[in-house]
Amino acid sequence: MKYVSGPYFEPDFDPVLDRFGTPGVVIDNETREDCTLVKVDSVNRDGVLLEMVQLLTDLDLVISKSYISSDGGWLMDGTNRSDPALFMPFISFSDSRSATTNAVFHVTDQTGRKLTDPSLPGFIQRALVPFHRPGNGPSPKFTTCLGNVVGPGGPDVSDCAALEFTVHDRPGLLSSITSVLADNGCHVASGQAWTHGGRAAGVLYVTATAGPRSPTRWARVERLVHAVVDARENVTGERHWVRVSEPVQGRVHTERRLHQLMHDDRDYESGPAPTPVDEELFSMGDKAATARTARRTETRVTIDSWEERGYAVVKMTSRDRPRLLFDTVCALTDMQYVVFHATVGSQGMLAIQEYYIRHKDGRTVDSHAERQKVSRSLRSAVERRATHGVKVEVRANDRSGLLSDFTRVLREHGLSLLRVELKRHKDEAFGIFYLVTDTGGEVRAEAVRAVQAAVQEMDISLDVVNEAPGWPPVRKTSVPAPPVVGLGQNQERQRPSLGSLLWSHLGKLSNNFSYISS
Repeated sequence: MKYVSGPYFEPDFDPVLDRFGTPGVVIDNETREDCTLVKVDSVNRDGVLLEMVQLLTDLDLVISKSYISSDGGWLMDGTNRSDPALFMPFISFSDSRSATTNAVFHVTDQTGRKLTDPSLPGFIQRALVPFHRPGNGPSPKFTTCLGNVVGPGGPDVSDCAALEFTVHDRPGLLSSITSVLADNGCHVASGQAWTHGGRAAGVLYVTATAGPRSPTRWARVERLVHAVVDARENVTGERHWVRVSEPVQGRVHTERRLHQLMHDDRDYESGPAPTPVDEELFSMGDKAATARTARRTETRVTIDSWEERGYAVVKMTSRDRPRLLFDTVCALTDMQYVVFHATVGSQGMLAIQEYYIRHKDGRTVDSHAERQKVSRSLRSAVERRATHGVKVEVRANDRSGLLSDFTRVLREHGLSLLRVELKRHKDEAFGIFYLVTDTGGEVRAEAVRAVQAAVQEMDISLDVVNEAPGWPPVRKTSVPAPPVVGLGQNQERQRPSLGSLLWSHLGKLSNNFSYISS
Protein backbone atom coordinates (compact mmCIF):
# COMPACT_ATOMS: atom_id res chain seq x y z
CA MET A 1 0.00 0.00 0.00
CA LYS A 2 1.34 3.42 -0.91
CA TYR A 3 1.39 6.01 1.85
CA VAL A 4 0.07 9.41 0.79
CA SER A 5 0.80 11.87 3.61
CA GLY A 6 2.87 12.32 6.75
CA PRO A 7 2.90 11.94 10.51
CA TYR A 8 1.12 14.15 13.04
CA PHE A 9 2.80 15.71 16.08
CA GLU A 10 0.92 17.74 18.62
CA PRO A 11 2.19 21.19 19.70
CA ASP A 12 3.95 19.80 22.78
CA PHE A 13 6.62 18.63 20.35
CA ASP A 14 7.14 21.98 18.65
CA PRO A 15 8.99 23.90 21.39
CA VAL A 16 11.69 21.24 21.50
CA LEU A 17 12.72 22.03 17.96
CA ASP A 18 13.08 25.71 18.78
CA ARG A 19 14.68 25.59 22.21
CA PHE A 20 17.27 22.86 21.85
CA GLY A 21 20.42 24.21 20.33
CA THR A 22 22.72 21.57 21.81
CA PRO A 23 21.99 18.05 23.04
CA GLY A 24 20.28 18.12 26.41
CA VAL A 25 17.32 17.25 28.59
CA VAL A 26 14.47 19.48 29.78
CA ILE A 27 12.14 18.40 32.59
CA ASP A 28 8.97 20.47 32.11
CA ASN A 29 6.47 20.53 35.00
CA GLU A 30 4.71 23.69 33.85
CA THR A 31 3.10 22.88 30.50
CA ARG A 32 0.80 20.09 31.71
CA GLU A 33 -1.05 19.69 34.99
CA ASP A 34 -1.45 15.92 34.70
CA CYS A 35 2.11 14.84 33.82
CA THR A 36 5.72 15.89 33.44
CA LEU A 37 7.19 16.43 29.97
CA VAL A 38 10.66 14.96 29.53
CA LYS A 39 12.10 16.59 26.41
CA VAL A 40 15.30 15.14 25.00
CA ASP A 41 17.50 16.37 22.19
CA SER A 42 20.36 13.95 21.68
CA VAL A 43 23.06 13.32 19.13
CA ASN A 44 21.58 11.01 16.50
CA ARG A 45 23.41 7.69 16.76
CA ASP A 46 22.60 4.01 16.71
CA GLY A 47 20.36 2.92 19.57
CA VAL A 48 19.83 6.37 21.11
CA LEU A 49 16.02 6.05 21.14
CA LEU A 50 16.25 2.70 22.93
CA GLU A 51 18.62 4.26 25.48
CA MET A 52 16.07 7.01 26.20
CA VAL A 53 13.15 4.60 26.62
CA GLN A 54 15.22 2.09 28.58
CA LEU A 55 16.38 4.74 31.06
CA LEU A 56 12.89 6.14 31.69
CA THR A 57 11.53 2.61 32.06
CA ASP A 58 14.27 1.56 34.48
CA LEU A 59 13.47 4.69 36.53
CA ASP A 60 9.98 3.16 37.10
CA LEU A 61 8.30 6.00 35.22
CA VAL A 62 5.00 5.59 33.38
CA ILE A 63 5.13 6.95 29.81
CA SER A 64 1.72 8.15 28.69
CA LYS A 65 2.53 9.58 25.27
CA SER A 66 5.64 10.00 23.19
CA TYR A 67 6.53 11.97 20.07
CA ILE A 68 9.84 11.21 18.40
CA SER A 69 11.68 12.51 15.34
CA SER A 70 15.23 12.04 14.08
CA ASP A 71 14.80 13.20 10.46
CA GLY A 72 15.25 16.92 9.84
CA GLY A 73 13.92 19.44 7.35
CA TRP A 74 10.42 20.27 8.58
CA LEU A 75 8.10 21.13 5.70
CA MET A 76 4.49 22.19 5.79
CA ASP A 77 2.13 20.23 3.58
CA GLY A 78 -1.30 21.08 2.22
CA THR A 79 -3.09 24.38 1.65
CA ASN A 80 -3.55 25.70 5.20
CA ARG A 81 -0.21 27.47 5.55
CA SER A 82 -1.73 30.67 6.93
CA ASP A 83 -3.75 29.06 9.73
CA PRO A 84 -1.67 28.28 12.87
CA ALA A 85 -4.47 26.07 14.21
CA LEU A 86 -4.07 23.79 11.20
CA PHE A 87 -0.29 23.80 11.07
CA MET A 88 0.59 20.63 12.98
CA PRO A 89 -1.85 18.15 11.35
CA PHE A 90 -0.38 18.98 7.95
CA ILE A 91 3.30 18.58 8.79
CA SER A 92 5.53 16.18 6.90
CA PHE A 93 9.29 15.82 6.72
CA SER A 94 12.03 16.15 4.17
CA ASP A 95 14.53 13.38 3.74
CA SER A 96 17.54 15.39 4.88
CA ARG A 97 18.95 13.63 7.91
CA SER A 98 19.33 15.76 11.04
CA ALA A 99 22.16 15.40 13.54
CA THR A 100 19.85 14.95 16.51
CA THR A 101 16.99 12.83 17.79
CA ASN A 102 14.21 14.90 19.36
CA ALA A 103 11.72 13.27 21.69
CA VAL A 104 8.97 14.31 24.08
CA PHE A 105 7.78 11.84 26.73
CA HIS A 106 4.69 12.46 28.91
CA VAL A 107 5.56 10.74 32.19
CA THR A 108 4.42 10.26 35.78
CA ASP A 109 5.66 8.11 38.61
CA GLN A 110 3.98 4.80 39.47
CA THR A 111 1.35 6.56 41.60
CA GLY A 112 0.30 8.89 38.76
CA ARG A 113 2.10 11.96 40.13
CA LYS A 114 4.38 14.39 38.37
CA LEU A 115 8.14 14.15 38.88
CA THR A 116 9.32 16.20 41.83
CA ASP A 117 12.73 14.77 42.80
CA PRO A 118 15.15 17.69 42.20
CA SER A 119 18.04 15.32 41.42
CA LEU A 120 16.20 13.47 38.64
CA PRO A 121 16.81 15.95 35.77
CA GLY A 122 20.54 15.94 36.43
CA PHE A 123 20.63 12.16 36.56
CA ILE A 124 18.79 11.81 33.24
CA GLN A 125 21.04 14.47 31.70
CA ARG A 126 24.23 12.69 32.73
CA ALA A 127 22.89 9.26 31.75
CA LEU A 128 21.80 10.27 28.24
CA VAL A 129 24.39 12.92 27.39
CA PRO A 130 27.87 11.55 28.21
CA PHE A 131 29.77 14.85 27.94
CA HIS A 132 27.74 16.24 30.86
CA ARG A 133 29.32 13.70 33.23
CA PRO A 134 32.24 14.98 35.29
CA GLY A 135 35.36 13.66 33.63
CA ASN A 136 33.12 11.67 31.27
CA GLY A 137 32.82 9.10 34.03
CA PRO A 138 29.92 6.73 34.63
CA SER A 139 26.48 7.94 35.61
CA PRO A 140 25.71 7.90 39.33
CA LYS A 141 23.11 5.56 40.72
CA PHE A 142 19.57 6.72 41.43
CA THR A 143 16.85 5.28 43.69
CA THR A 144 13.42 5.20 42.03
CA CYS A 145 9.99 5.76 43.56
CA LEU A 146 9.70 1.97 44.03
CA GLY A 147 13.04 1.74 45.80
CA ASN A 148 14.91 0.19 42.85
CA VAL A 149 18.49 1.32 42.31
CA VAL A 150 19.31 2.37 38.74
CA GLY A 151 22.78 2.81 37.34
CA PRO A 152 24.67 2.09 34.10
CA GLY A 153 23.16 -1.13 32.71
CA GLY A 154 20.90 -1.59 35.71
CA PRO A 155 21.89 -3.42 38.93
CA ASP A 156 25.59 -4.16 39.26
CA VAL A 157 26.22 -7.73 38.12
CA SER A 158 29.82 -7.23 37.05
CA ASP A 159 31.01 -9.71 39.69
CA CYS A 160 28.67 -12.44 38.42
CA ALA A 161 28.89 -15.02 35.68
CA ALA A 162 25.90 -15.02 33.33
CA LEU A 163 24.01 -18.24 32.57
CA GLU A 164 21.90 -17.83 29.42
CA PHE A 165 19.62 -20.47 27.96
CA THR A 166 16.85 -21.03 25.44
CA VAL A 167 14.99 -24.30 25.55
CA HIS A 168 11.63 -25.97 25.08
CA ASP A 169 9.45 -24.97 28.04
CA ARG A 170 8.46 -27.76 30.41
CA PRO A 171 7.40 -28.22 34.05
CA GLY A 172 10.29 -28.15 36.51
CA LEU A 173 12.78 -26.63 34.06
CA LEU A 174 14.07 -23.87 36.34
CA SER A 175 14.10 -26.22 39.30
CA SER A 176 16.34 -28.65 37.42
CA ILE A 177 18.76 -25.93 36.34
CA THR A 178 19.04 -24.25 39.76
CA SER A 179 19.50 -27.63 41.44
CA VAL A 180 22.59 -28.25 39.32
CA LEU A 181 23.91 -24.81 40.19
CA ALA A 182 23.37 -25.29 43.92
CA ASP A 183 25.00 -28.74 43.87
CA ASN A 184 28.09 -27.21 42.27
CA GLY A 185 28.59 -24.32 44.66
CA CYS A 186 26.88 -21.65 42.54
CA HIS A 187 24.40 -19.09 43.85
CA VAL A 188 21.82 -17.25 41.70
CA ALA A 189 22.14 -13.61 42.73
CA SER A 190 19.60 -12.14 40.29
CA GLY A 191 18.12 -12.68 36.86
CA GLN A 192 14.98 -13.17 34.81
CA ALA A 193 13.28 -15.90 32.81
CA TRP A 194 10.44 -15.65 30.28
CA THR A 195 8.27 -18.13 28.41
CA HIS A 196 6.46 -17.64 25.11
CA GLY A 197 5.20 -19.85 22.29
CA GLY A 198 6.27 -23.06 24.03
CA ARG A 199 9.83 -21.77 24.46
CA ALA A 200 11.70 -20.58 27.56
CA ALA A 201 14.65 -18.22 27.89
CA GLY A 202 16.58 -17.08 30.92
CA VAL A 203 19.46 -14.89 32.04
CA LEU A 204 20.70 -15.81 35.51
CA TYR A 205 23.58 -13.98 37.21
CA VAL A 206 25.58 -16.48 39.24
CA THR A 207 28.33 -16.26 41.85
CA ALA A 208 30.61 -19.00 43.14
CA THR A 209 30.09 -19.86 46.80
CA ALA A 210 32.36 -22.90 47.13
CA GLY A 211 35.04 -24.85 45.31
CA PRO A 212 38.19 -23.79 43.51
CA ARG A 213 38.10 -20.64 41.37
CA SER A 214 39.81 -22.24 38.39
CA PRO A 215 39.62 -20.81 34.85
CA THR A 216 37.62 -23.86 33.77
CA ARG A 217 34.98 -23.60 36.49
CA TRP A 218 32.32 -21.85 34.42
CA ALA A 219 32.97 -24.08 31.41
CA ARG A 220 32.27 -27.09 33.63
CA VAL A 221 29.06 -25.49 34.96
CA GLU A 222 27.95 -24.86 31.37
CA ARG A 223 28.49 -28.55 30.51
CA LEU A 224 26.48 -29.67 33.53
CA VAL A 225 23.52 -27.39 32.75
CA HIS A 226 23.71 -28.49 29.13
CA ALA A 227 23.50 -32.11 30.28
CA VAL A 228 20.33 -31.40 32.26
CA VAL A 229 18.71 -29.82 29.23
CA ASP A 230 19.96 -32.61 26.95
CA ALA A 231 18.34 -35.24 29.14
CA ARG A 232 14.97 -34.37 27.60
CA GLU A 233 15.73 -32.39 24.47
CA ASN A 234 17.75 -35.18 22.83
CA VAL A 235 14.69 -37.40 23.09
CA THR A 236 12.19 -34.90 21.68
CA GLY A 237 14.52 -33.33 19.14
CA GLU A 238 13.78 -29.81 20.41
CA ARG A 239 16.43 -27.14 19.79
CA HIS A 240 18.21 -25.72 22.81
CA TRP A 241 21.14 -23.45 23.68
CA VAL A 242 23.14 -22.92 26.89
CA ARG A 243 26.04 -20.58 27.60
CA VAL A 244 27.86 -19.45 30.75
CA SER A 245 30.05 -16.35 30.38
CA GLU A 246 32.57 -15.17 32.96
CA PRO A 247 32.10 -11.95 34.96
CA VAL A 248 32.55 -8.86 32.78
CA GLN A 249 31.81 -5.15 32.86
CA GLY A 250 29.16 -3.56 30.65
CA ARG A 251 26.67 -6.37 30.05
CA VAL A 252 23.67 -5.92 27.77
CA HIS A 253 20.52 -4.83 29.63
CA THR A 254 18.93 -8.03 30.99
CA GLU A 255 15.49 -7.56 29.45
CA ARG A 256 16.95 -6.57 26.10
CA ARG A 257 19.13 -9.69 26.23
CA LEU A 258 16.04 -11.84 26.86
CA HIS A 259 14.36 -10.33 23.79
CA GLN A 260 17.50 -11.12 21.78
CA LEU A 261 17.62 -14.70 23.03
CA MET A 262 13.97 -15.42 22.26
CA HIS A 263 14.18 -13.76 18.85
CA ASP A 264 17.29 -15.76 17.97
CA ASP A 265 15.40 -18.86 19.15
CA ARG A 266 12.63 -17.95 16.63
CA ASP A 267 9.79 -17.96 19.16
CA TYR A 268 7.98 -15.61 16.76
CA GLU A 269 7.39 -18.48 14.33
CA SER A 270 4.68 -20.08 16.47
CA GLY A 271 1.02 -19.35 15.81
CA PRO A 272 -0.70 -17.64 12.88
CA ALA A 273 0.35 -14.32 11.41
CA PRO A 274 -0.81 -11.21 13.32
CA THR A 275 -4.20 -9.75 12.43
CA PRO A 276 -4.07 -6.30 10.79
CA VAL A 277 -5.01 -3.35 13.00
CA ASP A 278 -8.68 -2.42 13.18
CA GLU A 279 -8.61 1.14 11.89
CA GLU A 280 -12.30 1.69 12.61
CA LEU A 281 -11.34 2.04 16.26
CA PHE A 282 -9.68 5.34 15.48
CA SER A 283 -12.80 6.89 13.95
CA MET A 284 -14.79 6.59 17.18
CA GLY A 285 -15.18 8.85 20.16
CA ASP A 286 -13.19 7.99 23.24
CA LYS A 287 -16.03 6.33 25.16
CA ALA A 288 -17.18 4.25 22.20
CA ALA A 289 -13.62 3.20 21.43
CA THR A 290 -12.97 2.28 25.06
CA ALA A 291 -16.06 0.05 25.16
CA ARG A 292 -15.05 -1.62 21.91
CA THR A 293 -11.37 -2.08 22.76
CA ALA A 294 -12.27 -3.78 26.04
CA ARG A 295 -13.23 -6.74 23.87
CA ARG A 296 -10.52 -6.37 21.22
CA THR A 297 -7.11 -5.87 22.79
CA GLU A 298 -5.19 -8.72 21.18
CA THR A 299 -1.94 -7.65 19.55
CA ARG A 300 -2.42 -6.51 15.94
CA VAL A 301 0.18 -5.28 13.46
CA THR A 302 -0.02 -3.64 10.03
CA ILE A 303 3.00 -2.62 7.93
CA ASP A 304 2.48 -0.18 5.06
CA SER A 305 4.92 1.50 2.69
CA TRP A 306 5.24 5.26 2.25
CA GLU A 307 7.16 5.12 -1.00
CA GLU A 308 7.46 8.89 -1.51
CA ARG A 309 9.58 9.27 1.64
CA GLY A 310 11.11 5.80 1.71
CA TYR A 311 9.61 4.69 5.03
CA ALA A 312 7.96 1.53 6.20
CA VAL A 313 5.06 2.52 8.47
CA VAL A 314 4.39 0.13 11.35
CA LYS A 315 1.04 0.41 13.13
CA MET A 316 0.32 -1.61 16.25
CA THR A 317 -2.54 -1.98 18.70
CA SER A 318 -2.38 -4.13 21.82
CA ARG A 319 -3.43 -4.27 25.44
CA ASP A 320 -1.76 -1.48 27.37
CA ARG A 321 0.69 -2.61 30.05
CA PRO A 322 3.92 -1.58 31.77
CA ARG A 323 7.14 -1.48 29.71
CA LEU A 324 5.30 -1.87 26.42
CA LEU A 325 7.16 0.95 24.65
CA PHE A 326 10.52 -0.47 25.72
CA ASP A 327 9.66 -3.92 24.35
CA THR A 328 8.57 -2.54 20.97
CA VAL A 329 11.55 -0.22 20.48
CA CYS A 330 13.89 -2.98 21.64
CA ALA A 331 12.55 -5.35 18.98
CA LEU A 332 12.84 -2.79 16.19
CA THR A 333 16.39 -1.83 17.24
CA ASP A 334 17.64 -5.41 17.43
CA MET A 335 16.14 -6.18 14.01
CA GLN A 336 18.40 -3.36 12.73
CA TYR A 337 15.57 -0.92 12.02
CA VAL A 338 15.96 2.81 12.70
CA VAL A 339 12.94 4.75 14.00
CA PHE A 340 12.74 8.15 12.29
CA HIS A 341 9.35 9.25 13.64
CA ALA A 342 6.95 7.78 16.14
CA THR A 343 3.75 8.58 18.00
CA VAL A 344 2.47 6.40 20.84
CA GLY A 345 -0.46 6.64 23.25
CA SER A 346 -3.57 4.75 24.29
CA GLN A 347 -7.37 4.77 24.35
CA GLY A 348 -8.78 2.98 27.35
CA MET A 349 -7.02 -0.37 27.59
CA LEU A 350 -5.82 -0.22 23.98
CA ALA A 351 -2.24 0.94 23.33
CA ILE A 352 -1.67 2.61 19.95
CA GLN A 353 1.79 2.81 18.41
CA GLU A 354 2.97 4.02 15.01
CA TYR A 355 6.56 4.04 13.76
CA TYR A 356 8.20 5.35 10.58
CA ILE A 357 11.22 3.12 10.04
CA ARG A 358 13.97 2.12 7.66
CA HIS A 359 16.53 -0.65 7.88
CA LYS A 360 20.07 0.47 8.71
CA ASP A 361 21.06 -0.23 5.11
CA GLY A 362 18.33 2.15 3.88
CA ARG A 363 15.79 -0.50 2.88
CA THR A 364 12.17 -0.43 3.92
CA VAL A 365 10.22 -3.61 4.70
CA ASP A 366 9.82 -4.50 1.05
CA SER A 367 9.08 -8.21 0.65
CA HIS A 368 6.06 -10.10 1.94
CA ALA A 369 8.36 -12.51 3.82
CA GLU A 370 10.14 -9.64 5.59
CA ARG A 371 6.84 -8.01 6.55
CA GLN A 372 5.63 -11.28 8.02
CA LYS A 373 8.85 -11.66 10.02
CA VAL A 374 8.75 -8.09 11.37
CA SER A 375 5.03 -8.36 12.19
CA ARG A 376 5.48 -11.66 14.02
CA SER A 377 8.58 -10.41 15.83
CA LEU A 378 6.80 -7.30 17.10
CA ARG A 379 3.82 -9.31 18.28
CA SER A 380 6.13 -11.70 20.13
CA ALA A 381 8.02 -8.81 21.73
CA VAL A 382 4.73 -7.48 23.08
CA GLU A 383 3.42 -10.85 24.29
CA ARG A 384 6.56 -12.24 25.95
CA ARG A 385 5.93 -10.09 28.98
CA ALA A 386 2.15 -10.53 29.02
CA THR A 387 0.94 -11.30 32.54
CA HIS A 388 -0.93 -14.55 33.07
CA GLY A 389 -1.29 -16.82 36.05
CA VAL A 390 -1.06 -15.99 39.74
CA LYS A 391 1.52 -13.35 40.62
CA VAL A 392 3.38 -13.93 43.87
CA GLU A 393 6.13 -11.97 45.62
CA VAL A 394 8.75 -13.90 47.54
CA ARG A 395 11.20 -12.52 50.11
CA ALA A 396 13.89 -14.21 52.17
CA ASN A 397 17.35 -13.69 53.58
CA ASP A 398 19.71 -14.28 50.68
CA ARG A 399 21.54 -17.61 50.91
CA SER A 400 23.03 -20.28 48.75
CA GLY A 401 20.46 -22.67 47.22
CA LEU A 402 17.49 -20.39 47.95
CA LEU A 403 16.07 -20.41 44.41
CA SER A 404 16.64 -24.15 44.08
CA ASP A 405 14.71 -24.81 47.31
CA PHE A 406 11.79 -22.58 46.31
CA THR A 407 11.40 -23.92 42.77
CA ARG A 408 11.59 -27.49 44.09
CA VAL A 409 8.57 -26.79 46.32
CA LEU A 410 6.67 -25.42 43.32
CA ARG A 411 7.47 -28.55 41.31
CA GLU A 412 6.37 -30.82 44.16
CA HIS A 413 3.00 -29.03 44.24
CA GLY A 414 2.44 -29.33 40.49
CA LEU A 415 3.07 -25.66 39.65
CA SER A 416 5.01 -24.19 36.73
CA LEU A 417 6.54 -20.79 36.07
CA LEU A 418 5.55 -18.43 33.26
CA ARG A 419 7.83 -15.55 34.17
CA VAL A 420 10.43 -14.90 36.86
CA GLU A 421 12.24 -11.78 38.07
CA LEU A 422 14.91 -12.08 40.76
CA LYS A 423 16.68 -9.29 42.64
CA ARG A 424 18.81 -8.83 45.70
CA HIS A 425 19.30 -5.85 47.98
CA LYS A 426 22.05 -6.14 50.53
CA ASP A 427 21.24 -9.37 52.41
CA GLU A 428 17.65 -9.78 51.16
CA ALA A 429 16.50 -11.71 48.10
CA PHE A 430 13.31 -10.68 46.34
CA GLY A 431 11.47 -12.44 43.53
CA ILE A 432 8.33 -12.08 41.43
CA PHE A 433 6.86 -15.28 40.00
CA TYR A 434 3.88 -15.90 37.71
CA LEU A 435 2.43 -19.35 38.42
CA VAL A 436 0.19 -21.78 36.53
CA THR A 437 -0.42 -25.49 36.97
CA ASP A 438 1.79 -27.97 35.13
CA THR A 439 -0.98 -28.29 32.52
CA GLY A 440 -1.18 -24.50 32.08
CA GLY A 441 -4.38 -24.13 34.12
CA GLU A 442 -5.37 -21.68 36.81
CA VAL A 443 -3.80 -22.17 40.22
CA ARG A 444 -6.31 -22.84 42.99
CA ALA A 445 -6.14 -20.90 46.24
CA GLU A 446 -5.55 -24.05 48.28
CA ALA A 447 -2.46 -24.86 46.18
CA VAL A 448 -1.03 -21.42 46.91
CA ARG A 449 -1.73 -21.86 50.63
CA ALA A 450 0.03 -25.23 50.57
CA VAL A 451 3.11 -23.66 48.97
CA GLN A 452 3.02 -20.81 51.49
CA ALA A 453 3.04 -23.26 54.36
CA ALA A 454 5.88 -25.31 52.87
CA VAL A 455 8.19 -22.38 52.15
CA GLN A 456 7.45 -20.74 55.49
CA GLU A 457 9.37 -23.59 57.09
CA MET A 458 12.35 -22.47 54.99
CA ASP A 459 12.01 -18.87 56.26
CA ILE A 460 10.64 -17.77 52.88
CA SER A 461 7.78 -15.26 52.78
CA LEU A 462 5.26 -15.62 49.92
CA ASP A 463 2.43 -13.16 49.20
CA VAL A 464 -0.12 -13.19 46.40
CA VAL A 465 -0.29 -9.90 44.50
CA ASN A 466 -3.79 -8.87 43.48
CA GLU A 467 -3.09 -6.52 40.62
CA ALA A 468 -5.48 -3.76 39.61
CA PRO A 469 -7.69 -4.75 36.66
CA GLY A 470 -6.03 -2.24 34.36
CA TRP A 471 -3.19 0.14 33.85
CA PRO A 472 -2.08 2.88 34.28
CA PRO A 473 -2.21 4.39 37.77
CA VAL A 474 -4.92 7.02 38.17
CA ARG A 475 -3.67 10.49 37.39
CA LYS A 476 -3.76 12.80 40.36
CA THR A 477 -4.69 15.84 38.31
CA SER A 478 -6.30 16.30 34.94
CA VAL A 479 -6.97 19.07 32.46
CA PRO A 480 -9.56 19.18 29.70
CA ALA A 481 -8.31 18.96 26.13
CA PRO A 482 -7.72 22.50 24.82
CA PRO A 483 -10.12 23.62 22.09
CA VAL A 484 -8.69 24.00 18.59
CA VAL A 485 -9.30 27.60 17.57
CA GLY A 486 -10.76 28.14 14.13
CA LEU A 487 -11.39 24.47 13.37
CA GLY A 488 -15.03 23.53 12.90
CA GLN A 489 -16.52 20.08 13.06
CA ASN A 490 -16.77 19.76 9.30
CA GLN A 491 -13.15 20.81 8.87
CA GLU A 492 -12.12 18.18 11.43
CA ARG A 493 -13.61 15.47 9.26
CA GLN A 494 -11.80 16.80 6.20
CA ARG A 495 -8.25 16.26 7.46
CA PRO A 496 -6.14 14.41 4.87
CA SER A 497 -5.71 10.67 5.33
CA LEU A 498 -2.44 8.80 5.74
CA GLY A 499 -3.92 5.85 3.94
CA SER A 500 -6.04 4.85 6.93
CA LEU A 501 -8.43 6.27 9.52
CA LEU A 502 -5.67 6.14 12.15
CA TRP A 503 -3.81 9.24 11.09
CA SER A 504 -6.88 11.08 9.81
CA HIS A 505 -8.08 11.19 13.41
CA LEU A 506 -4.79 11.43 15.32
CA GLY A 507 -5.32 15.10 16.04
CA LYS A 508 -8.50 14.12 17.86
CA LEU A 509 -6.87 11.04 19.39
CA SER A 510 -3.97 12.98 20.89
CA ASN A 511 -6.45 14.63 23.24
CA ASN A 512 -8.09 11.28 24.02
CA PHE A 513 -4.84 9.36 24.52
CA SER A 514 -4.21 8.27 28.07
CA TYR A 515 -1.29 6.32 29.47
CA ILE A 516 0.67 3.77 27.55
CA SER A 517 2.09 1.95 30.52
CA SER A 518 5.77 1.72 29.73
